[in-house]
Amino acid sequence: MSFQAYLDNIKTKTGKGPDDFIKLATIKGFVVKGQIKAGIKAGEIVQWLKDDFDLGHGHAMAIYTLLKGIKK
Repeated sequence: MSFQAYLDNIKTKTGKGPDDFIKLATIKGFVVKGQIKAGIKAGEIVQWLKDDFDLGHGHAMAIYTLLKGIKK
């Protein structure tokens, strides 16, 4: 599955796109000035996405990758 397909599936499931997750992660304190805050581990973000949005591990990791800036 392509990265874009992960994002499309997430949008279908949650109604939220990449910009929404960036804003929500900022509100949660995971992201500051467009960067993941020092000391925040991938597992914390993945667990938040699983708990709050019922995402699977792979889809949660796609959002983490987006937040990390590895993929746009």
